[in-house]
Amino acid sequence: MAALKVGLTGGIGSGKSEVARLLAGHGAIVIDADKIAREVVEPGTPGLERVVAEFGPEVLREDGTLNRERLGSIVFADKERLAALNAIVHPLVGERVASLQRAAPQDAIVVYDVPLLAENNLAPMYDVVVVVDAADEIRLDRLTRLRGMAEADAKARIAAQASREDRLKIADIVVVNEGTLEELRARADEVWRELTARAGQTGQSGSSTGTRRTSGR
Repeated sequence: MAALKVGLTGGIGSGKSEVARLLAGHGAIVIDADKIAREVVEPGTPGLERVVAEFGPEVLREDGTLNRERLGSIVFADKERLAALNAIVHPLVGERVASLQRAAPQDAIVVYDVPLLAENNLAPMYDVVVVVDAADEIRLDRLTRLRGMAEADAKARIAAQASREDRLKIADIVVVNEGTLEELRARADEVWRELTARAGQTGQSGSSTGTRRTSGR
């Protein structure tokens, strides 16, 4: 039986990262693409060497770590420079993800934490898609009150991502996160039971396309 591949997504401020932590606590193997993207350009890595060769030493801080803000100001203003960065980082991330996949036990539940799953039309890659959902006004409050973001910046970040409707269209399982942490933990427990039930079904090596359903709303 192949590992169950779970795509986990949600808009900024939805609580997706907390759900990933809760599922990891149950035993899921969580693969965080954003975290890996940071790891492959840490000091001493070939990835960082390639970035410096491409963009120059000015993208480094004094301590030798990558100055992400400075690099961002370069690449997000120039599509060609962004493509050059992606050509360095994406293959390294892909190699690391593939390595983690090979290391996962055959009966594992592997959760891929993918912020832009809906935006990049990646749902068909997974057996199950879990969407963490919260109203835009709740997410805005979290971003401004808890993360200290300016309201205009928070609204821009929300607007730049897929709409709630677009994310919900691709969901097999919806985790509504508009209440307390205790309520979220209880919902994560329910989701884990559903994932383990799906993992125990036969034929999990294929996609669940055509059997999608939305639950927990």
